[in-house]
Amino acid sequence: MQEYDIIVLGTGLKECILSGLMSQSGKKVLHIDKNPYYGGECASISPLEQLYKKFKVPGPGKSMGRGKEWNIDLIPKFFLANGELVKMLVHTEVTRYLDFKVIEGSYVYKTGKVHKVPGTEEEAHASDLMGMFDKRRFKKMLLYALNFDVRNPRTYHDVDPKKTTTRELFCRFDLGLDVIEFTGHAIALHSSESYLDQPCVETIRRIKLYSESLSRHKASPYIYPVYGLGELPQGFARLSAEYGGTFLLNRAVDEIVMDNGKVKAVKSDGKLFQCKQLICDPSYVPNRVRKVGRVIRVICLLNHPVKNTHEATSCQIIIPQAQLNRKSDIYISVVSYAHNVASDGVYIATVSTTVETNNPEKELQPGLELLEPIMQKFVSVHHLLVPNEDGKSSQIFVSRSFDATNHFLGECEDIKDMYHRITGAELCFGGSQRHQSHTSDDD
Repeated sequence: MQEYDIIVLGTGLKECILSGLMSQSGKKVLHIDKNPYYGGECASISPLEQLYKKFKVPGPGKSMGRGKEWNIDLIPKFFLANGELVKMLVHTEVTRYLDFKVIEGSYVYKTGKVHKVPGTEEEAHASDLMGMFDKRRFKKMLLYALNFDVRNPRTYHDVDPKKTTTRELFCRFDLGLDVIEFTGHAIALHSSESYLDQPCVETIRRIKLYSESLSRHKASPYIYPVYGLGELPQGFARLSAEYGGTFLLNRAVDEIVMDNGKVKAVKSDGKLFQCKQLICDPSYVPNRVRKVGRVIRVICLLNHPVKNTHEATSCQIIIPQAQLNRKSDIYISVVSYAHNVASDGVYIATVSTTVETNNPEKELQPGLELLEPIMQKFVSVHHLLVPNEDGKSSQIFVSRSFDATNHFLGECEDIKDMYHRITGAELCFGGSQRHQSHTSDDD
């Protein structure tokens, strides 16, 4: 019987990142996936015909071009250029396997129309989201966040960041409700209103992250891999293999063998593989997870750019919940032929949210209307699954389902949390800039 330090079930992004990090730190890792492809629930589908087949939709028509020109992400998410995931890529040197392009615009929805999100003083000055006095106050708040350093109390300016709530901080700068809305949801990327009554330190950190990411590339703070997200799990799988990790794809998992409540081995295709720890996505351990909600995603194919986005070939749009009397924001991500994920002249827009009613698709209607006319829609509704326990007693560490957002903030938190539970150490990276050479600003 073969023995491993860690067995990883599934080749979803989180599983592949953790596998790469563990292999790199000297652990003996075995990776098993029931699917013949990488990516799990966040896989990229290619050719286009496979997407139609997966969603049982007739087509595609000839106007869609050649099927192999397509790479469609089932769960598209953008990277903040200065964010944790980019730091993970740089730290592990997985940037060797990837090229990025900048997303051309970051937008927010207000009273039926999309507006550019102001993330710098210049953009604030030009913004049609605010009046003159609001612009001044917003710029002051932005400057405060940019100069804030949690290690240097002189930058606090009489604000205790761990005691002052975000609501109190915004009151201090006399920000109007409209400014608070786009700042909280389209810049700090909070997905509910609860952040307003929590210590402001996290919101300041997020505003600073957005602004610093934006200063990298000017068009928006977001970047996205050329050829889509499917390149990402494969990049970390290569990293794992470089450090001795073994991969078995298209292999059934028959049983997870326990001994006194702890994982002992995994049985696959009749063979036993021993391990001390197990990492997996929720689909491998349905008895160890619970449902905490549902997410709807609608992938839309368009033959035109989205209105009011300055003809952008890629963009992000957030519809804050209060605009539609909802509890959760609606997210729209748009990529296109410019990222080598679609045929020439075609755009892929994905609309997503956390489900709140018995008619999920109707909830997304305001987002879908922004995209009209739509050539083809692919609708999916998934349960949001979270582990029942932290895994320390069983040594089985289960990732959370991907949330409805179209950025990686929540996913990075889950990866860091899992890493800490698995190893007992914090996941920390230096702020290297090497990834910039892999980022193209071309139109």
